[in-house]
Amino acid sequence: MKVVKSLQNEDLNKGTSETPDKNNSGFIRMKKFHFVMLLFFIVFLSAGITTFALAFGDEKAVDVGTSERREFDKLYTAYDTLKANYFQEVDQDNLINGAINGMLEALDDPYSDYMNEEEAKSFHQSISSSFEGIGAEIQEQEGYIVIVSPLKGSPAEKAGLRPNDKVLSVDGKSLQGMSSTEAVMLIRGEKGTKVELAIQRPGVDEPMNISITRDTIPLETVYGEMLEDGIAKVQITTFSENTSKELVETLNELQQQGMKGLILDLRQNPGGLLDQAVKISSLFVPDGEILFQIEDRNGNREEVKSTKEENPNIPLVVVIDKGSASASEILAAAVNESADVPLVGEKSFGKGTVQRAQDFSDGSNMKFTTEKWLTPDGNWIHKKGITPDHKVSLPEYATLSFINPDTELKLSSSSNQVKAAQQMLKALGYEPGREDGFFDEKTEQAVKEFQAAEKLEETGVLAGQSTIKLMERLREKIDKNDTQIQKAADILKEQIGS
Repeated sequence: MKVVKSLQNEDLNKGTSETPDKNNSGFIRMKKFHFVMLLFFIVFLSAGITTFALAFGDEKAVDVGTSERREFDKLYTAYDTLKANYFQEVDQDNLINGAINGMLEALDDPYSDYMNEEEAKSFHQSISSSFEGIGAEIQEQEGYIVIVSPLKGSPAEKAGLRPNDKVLSVDGKSLQGMSSTEAVMLIRGEKGTKVELAIQRPGVDEPMNISITRDTIPLETVYGEMLEDGIAKVQITTFSENTSKELVETLNELQQQGMKGLILDLRQNPGGLLDQAVKISSLFVPDGEILFQIEDRNGNREEVKSTKEENPNIPLVVVIDKGSASASEILAAAVNESADVPLVGEKSFGKGTVQRAQDFSDGSNMKFTTEKWLTPDGNWIHKKGITPDHKVSLPEYATLSFINPDTELKLSSSSNQVKAAQQMLKALGYEPGREDGFFDEKTEQAVKEFQAAEKLEETGVLAGQSTIKLMERLREKIDKNDTQIQKAADILKEQIGS
């Protein structure tokens, strides 16, 4: 356009003279007014011909974009057809968002999805600030929404949700076929409101309904405490923006309290930000050692190495379970294979891919898988998990099913919830007489004894506050008899004593 414009200006300047040029007698010169009128007529005539051609011609005057990207011809045709012929007015943004969402769903990757503005906002909040909900990491698996792990201290954990629980419905609305992002939007909500989840637990025949009161899920992701004999335990619940900073502060405090050995608890940790996994792994892996490897779709590998010159010279043991996923697996594999740190617990979840989130100008977001990650030794743990050096399970009563406080369990009741209640009573030292799910007189007596010990009304009916107290006492027993932490502590004591 600049070239054309320059030529036009140059010609017009030459043609503005009203005096004949004697040196160029071969050219006919016009007066300015006549010249301008002729030019206007030509432009008008050209415009008219163009308009006629556009209105009545058999072929399109312009074929935008298709000459360069013919793979989108079908998409453009579908969009134009629906826009022009659908029996109702269609929303242009919904069609475009649906097309993007469809492309990501076609990848058949549970970790890749499209988020509209509201969903994207919720996604960013979950890793950068507190949010209101139940506090559980979920994932889509084969058309089902599955709990990866509940966060420590969250309503989800208190309600008894566990890894691999399938969420069948939310407030009566089926989640079958939904993406994890769509499910999150239904599960989250304002603090103080209740949400009803229908849960199918592996090994349990009947689905169970769990009512959970939403709460604020806090930013704090690191919890530290001193145990005994100079052994400290630090639990990392997720990898958010400030997790590495929180960990360093916690470790400094524990060192001042005489920490001689450290148990790093990554159980029920669903992962999070990759850069935080790198920073934390570097605290325990010597400088220059491999933390993990990244492999692109062409098989090219890049090694990510520790850059921490000074590492704390403290014996370390890491505890994992089936709720440990993604970034927590990167950390566990890094310290295990590059710093010979023993792993204790159960096989981890098995997520060996890396995602990137890309924001659009309207605030929506696309999250998609970009690479595989491999352990320092080159192992891909995707769908396989990391097997600990010391396999240790929690006591059987640690896996008992949740009991709904809104359900009355009483004489002659028969259900899986009654069976769970009987097993809980037995674990706490009360004798229900049977553990087959039938509520008889012996079970009623055990409930009354429990209510008396807790200074509750001795009704013999398990419901409301009695149910809540029963589950609280069981959780306290689980924490006190944590076989995985006990094993980690025994290993550390041997290292400290040697």
